[in-house]
Amino acid sequence: MKKLLIFFIMILTTTQVSASIKIKIIENLKSIKNINFNFEQNIKGEIENGNCIIEYPKKIYCKYNLANKKILVSDGSSLVVKTTSSYYLYPLDKTPLNLILDKNFLIKKIENLNERIIDNKFINFKFTENDNEINLFFDKKSYNLIGWQTKDIYQNLSITYLSSIKKNYQFNKKLFNIPQRN
Repeated sequence: MKKLLIFFIMILTTTQVSASIKIKIIENLKSIKNINFNFEQNIKGEIENGNCIIEYPKKIYCKYNLANKKILVSDGSSLVVKTTSSYYLYPLDKTPLNLILDKNFLIKKIENLNERIIDNKFINFKFTENDNEINLFFDKKSYNLIGWQTKDIYQNLSITYLSSIKKNYQFNKKLFNIPQRN
């Protein structure tokens, strides 16, 4: 009987800890209007880095540390990737970023998912939406989003790590204007 009681207490404690982590992540997300961060991105083995600003919902500006002056911009409906020699325009809703940049969507997903704790440092939520597999990673201490991993319908893997995160940062909102073609 004692073993059974201990077992139930352990399950209850684990469930409460799990619920507590989710609640804290959701509360943290709700408090964020925008975030500024440095990033390192690995797409099919090619590593790039730079700085981004996300403004919820669905706006992002990233400046890459590359000689070709690459930027990535979303105004909430379109996504542009521009360099000194190229210009690509996509509908945002056809990309995994459409989901990652939608804070309310993420909150609803997190509410209904089980988290996985990695190395007692990171919290991971995994889901599939619109043929995209998405992994979100949060810091276990700060509850900040610290990265994501996406795999699209073609099995292209993209991993993004965030660092030097600043929340509710002041910046020029014109950054989210879609840039002109070259």
